[in-house]
Order: sequence, then structure tokens, then C-alpha cells
Amino acid sequence: MLKEFKDFISRGNVIDLAVGVIIGGAFNNIVNALTKYILNPFIGLFLGHIDLSSIVVGKFKIGDFLNSIIEFLIIAFVVFLIVKGINKLHHPQDQPAQPTPEQMSEKYLEEIRDYLKNNQQHLNQ
Repeated sequence: MLKEFKDFISRGNVIDLAVGVIIGGAFNNIVNALTKYILNPFIGLFLGHIDLSSIVVGKFKIGDFLNSIIEFLIIAFVVFLIVKGINKLHHPQDQPAQPTPEQMSEKYLEEIRDYLKNNQQHLNQ
């Protein structure tokens, strides 16, 4: 069982996931600060509140939930940009597509045909 666990941990996807979780945890603090100290005061200018967490409907604190939604959207957007950038690095669009074996076979047959035509014309002259 220990060997299976070691194989599981040493897979590339698990290591990538672990790095992502660690970076995500650190990034969460940045997003919290952005929401609390920059976005909420800006939104508060229009709503008359400095902090969304003070928004209450009945006994429900909707403001904290709104803060969480804003934080989630920021994190989701940044992850989207990171994945898009990584995909662009792994699959650059500047490279032409490699021809399929069928396309190569067609190309070779055309070259042979043209070669035979040229040689037959030289023999007829």
C-alpha cells in the first residue's frame, strides 16, 4: 500500500494539483485584501456602505455572501487567464499543422507521377 501511495504522489497531475492548492491559498489572501480594501470601498461609494458585510436582510447577512461571490469571481477569472496562458504555451498557433500520412502519400504519388511524366517526355524527344 505504501508503494501505491508513493506512485500516486509522484504522478505529475498530483504534484501540479498540490502546487495549485498552495498557490491558491496564498492567492486567496490577496483576493481577500483586494475585496476588503479596494472593491468594497469603491462599491460602497455607490451603495452608501463602506463594507458589503454590513448589508443585512432580516437575520441574513447577505453582505458576507456578496463578498464571497466577488472573491470567487476574481479567483475564477485569474485561474481562467492562467489556464489560457498555459494552453497558449503548450499549443502555439504559429506552428503549421503536420500533414497526415494520407496527405503525405498523396504528395509522394503526385511527385512520382510528375517524375514519370517528365522522364517519358524526355524519352519521346
